[in-house]
Amino acid sequence: MAISANRLELLQIADAVAREKSIDRQIVISAMEDAIQKAARSRYGSETDVRAEINGKTGEVRLYRATTIVEEVEDPITQISLDEARKSNPSAELGDVLTDPLPPLDFGRISAQSAKQVIVQKVREAERDRQFEEFENRVGEVVNGQVKRVEYGNVIVDLGRAEAIVRRDEMIPRETYRYGDRIRAYIYDVRREQRGPQIFLSRTHPQFMAKLFGMEVPEIYDGIITIRSVARDPGSRAKIAVISTDSSIDPVGACVGMRGSRVQAVVNELQGEKIDIIPWSEDSASFIVNALQPAEVAKVVLDEDSERIDVVVPDDQLSLAIGRRGQNVRLASQLTGWDIDILTENEESERRQKEFMERSALFTDALDLDEVLGQLLASEGFSSIEEVAYVEQDEIAAIEGFDFETAEELQNRARDHLERFEQEQNDKRIALGVEDQLRDVPCITTPMMVALGEDDIKTVEDLAGCATDDLVGWTEKKDGEVKRFEGTLSSHDVSRADAEDMIMTARILAGWIEAPVEEEDEGEDDLGDDAEPADAVEVEETASLA
Repeated sequence: MAISANRLELLQIADAVAREKSIDRQIVISAMEDAIQKAARSRYGSETDVRAEINGKTGEVRLYRATTIVEEVEDPITQISLDEARKSNPSAELGDVLTDPLPPLDFGRISAQSAKQVIVQKVREAERDRQFEEFENRVGEVVNGQVKRVEYGNVIVDLGRAEAIVRRDEMIPRETYRYGDRIRAYIYDVRREQRGPQIFLSRTHPQFMAKLFGMEVPEIYDGIITIRSVARDPGSRAKIAVISTDSSIDPVGACVGMRGSRVQAVVNELQGEKIDIIPWSEDSASFIVNALQPAEVAKVVLDEDSERIDVVVPDDQLSLAIGRRGQNVRLASQLTGWDIDILTENEESERRQKEFMERSALFTDALDLDEVLGQLLASEGFSSIEEVAYVEQDEIAAIEGFDFETAEELQNRARDHLERFEQEQNDKRIALGVEDQLRDVPCITTPMMVALGEDDIKTVEDLAGCATDDLVGWTEKKDGEVKRFEGTLSSHDVSRADAEDMIMTARILAGWIEAPVEEEDEGEDDLGDDAEPADAVEVEETASLA
């Protein structure tokens, strides 16, 4: 391509490429300038700083050699001394760049091919940058495209100005596409990779369903109805929780539509996926009961610390509540964010009876009581020896058949038992080699120190190196199944917040980090003339206690 194109043709080519690739015209002209520079350097020498400029209005190409003015010349080809420069330009200063015009070039076949490669590469990079900038802000949108090809189950989609991919695991099961089919999908990720921007689409993402409802239900688009959470088993079943900010509008009815027209449009797009639309509620128990529809729930028991809930259903509702292969309870758990255990009324009754017998046996053995008294304490709601030992004496005396003398005797026995247990645990702690400094960590009891020692955590440094999950355990969800992993202190009713405080305090005691500085209130320093010294107050309190 010995460039014989005249100036006007050069600009026309730049305009045509810019329109076709949807990039800025100046980027194409800059690519042409780089190509001409590369070809000129092969003619004048690669060490020469040759530059090219194309006039964007006239198309005129200008070549020149650039030299930089320096104090001491190290490279005479690209540098020039200040004295030499001032011979041709008296106003020259250090750091300025002098330009010498060069004659125009006639490109040979090799030079033209090299220039073409430069232009193609620059234009491709500009096109990729444009695609990435356009689609990185469109994550979370639903787009329509045409199937361009199918590779190993992955569908390549033509979006008009870019290509995207729907990976096989992001397709609805048993769904097939061929070349030329129209496809609608959700943009969930855009990445800049070496081979260009990669746009990832999904038809199984929970938000894909939410966006489809937003298209079909005007109240969702207007913000009157809000989708609070979505749970999907793609291609089979889904649950969606909605709430309305306008009390006069039923969120479930609006999403269903006249004769189910709105929800049916979404179902058709999702290949017949059954959708349960559930009213969202701030009350966790009510929300979970709604989420388990169509099963009827008899009773729920919440454990907010561990975010678990026991749901009691009638015996004939058990299979409906669990669903085929656990689908219903699994989706309800995903929708609500709670771990749900389903029990029948008989199972719940047996578990309560077992817990009652265990507590009764605990009181009978620890406090040396007969079986009737142990059962009486358990039936009154006492669940531990600590409760009996430190509860107000009036509460025990108020039990039918008890008096204050009996209550005092029970509390003395409970405290004696706790002291013996504490001594046993302390001896065990010493035998394990757990250091005394761990007592300085808040919330840690002697039984906890024994548990730590059994797990080879015997010093403050050992505790400082732990993670919260190491102490309280964690859960993992895999293939829809929730698996619980126990931590060192899982059996000691330690919350995540308490575990974090323990670890941070241990790190401070170990000298790994500095303790946060608490700001003192200004009023504490300015006590006034009438304020008594702290020592005097403490002496008076001690005297009054005596």
